[in-house]
Amino acid sequence: MRKIVECVPNISEGRDENIINACAEAVKNVEGVTLLDVDPGKSTNRTVFTFVGDPDSVVEGAFQFAKTAYELIDMTKHSGEHPRMGAVDVCPFVPVANVTTEDCVDCAKRFGKRAGEELGVPIYLYEYASNNPDRQMLRQIRSGEYEGIKDKIHKPEWKPDFGPQEFIPKSGNTATGSRFFLIAYNVNILGTKNQAHRIALNLREQGRSPDEPGRLKALKGIGWYVDEYDMAQVSMNLDNYKITPPHIAFEECVKDAKEMNVAACGSELVGLIPLEAMLMAADYYMEKENLFILDEKQKIRLVIERLGLSSITPFIPEKRIIEYMIKEDANEPLASLSVRQFIELVGARTSAPGGGSVSALVASLGVALGTMMGWMSYGNKKFEHLDSKMRNFIPPLHFKMKELIPMIDADTNAFNDYMEAMRLPQDTDEENIIRNEKMQEGLKKAIDVPMSVMRIGDSCWEWMFQMAKFGNVNSKSDLEVGAKSLETGIWGAHKNVLINLPQIEDKKYKKAMLNECEVILDRAKKSAARVIRILEKRI
Repeated sequence: MRKIVECVPNISEGRDENIINACAEAVKNVEGVTLLDVDPGKSTNRTVFTFVGDPDSVVEGAFQFAKTAYELIDMTKHSGEHPRMGAVDVCPFVPVANVTTEDCVDCAKRFGKRAGEELGVPIYLYEYASNNPDRQMLRQIRSGEYEGIKDKIHKPEWKPDFGPQEFIPKSGNTATGSRFFLIAYNVNILGTKNQAHRIALNLREQGRSPDEPGRLKALKGIGWYVDEYDMAQVSMNLDNYKITPPHIAFEECVKDAKEMNVAACGSELVGLIPLEAMLMAADYYMEKENLFILDEKQKIRLVIERLGLSSITPFIPEKRIIEYMIKEDANEPLASLSVRQFIELVGARTSAPGGGSVSALVASLGVALGTMMGWMSYGNKKFEHLDSKMRNFIPPLHFKMKELIPMIDADTNAFNDYMEAMRLPQDTDEENIIRNEKMQEGLKKAIDVPMSVMRIGDSCWEWMFQMAKFGNVNSKSDLEVGAKSLETGIWGAHKNVLINLPQIEDKKYKKAMLNECEVILDRAKKSAARVIRILEKRI
């Protein structure tokens, strides 16, 4: 699986488009790196860049980016609202997919070493990359900002981790490290800078002093006034959204603003946000307001509205949610076909897609009809008394339906693996052994897929019974078709297991599969009949 590291460097320039664009181009020109976002701020005179790639590519991208920024930005001429200490102020590496924090620490150290040696810039490690407790946090390293560097860098305790131990006026210092996914998040306050800062002091973990800490952990914050927005903001860094997520920070800002008799007016995300954080917020508001939403797009829309994320600029999920930005097209060519195209392909002179893919499709359609009956019962004034039941019955069927859809392609892919194994050379004893092993692996995979269809389908019957008992009886025939389709899909998947089992050499595996198949198949036959009996008694 693809390894993905995110890099989120911040430069001390938010006004000169030529410099911002040049830094962006430096990233785009590195193979294996994808630039996701460029977020400039004129008042802060700072731009946040976000790009992703495999570890090696991201390190190269960070170096080329930093090289360009150091060449073009002159810190002796810089001023802005945001605390800063260098042309490239921070350059963190963040694990996204199939990488660890340790992998990102390695990225930070490789970047820091190369930037320090080749570009001659003092580099400090922070967060997980630093072993020095006195300068592990960014605010510790940034203390005194750019103007204070020349007074402390020559002290033994401030020797950089990489690069020269001297003040470089043009570039300043850079901090690099590995951290959890940081969410930069601002809540709009229709008040003064002082009022926004008072809220920040109430919330941020460090609070006003060690004796007066704030209410929220893993949150850093200050209040400022943004001239271009003509309002104040509580500006926060959420260091760990699993400890303090954006929706909690927002609700606490709203609470404090009300106590001050000022208005909180939406919020602003700077950079990107993980999908998980958005779904956590959706769950929070769904529970708080007793809402019933299953569709992910609707959940995202709810969060955008509740947090006012479009209050300054439109919040476009495809450009703000990191998983959506790097999402690869699902490897589901069959499931993505039109109905006509799929049927014609099944009827063509090819062995795949065949009965396995069709069985998965039929099973998914059966569960879909069960889900449909639930939706035809929910939110209907005539059946309003069923809403609480449908809230329990619909989700399991909805998500099982989603699980079955990829099985349409998985069955064909498994068959292809077996066919590839058959084509392996068999000229020597060693090649024959390897070929046989790969064929056995392909056969087991070809069996595992229809077994998954059977297992998923089997887990749906209890909810189909509930739909039969309580669902909108006007959908009686739909559920009857659904029950028989689910039974047929399971029966078809069973046949696809049986066709491959005789060639399996592992007798223990073969026996276990046969026993499980018989149990599921028998239950499917009885369960489909039970659904129909329940429905017939309701007429």
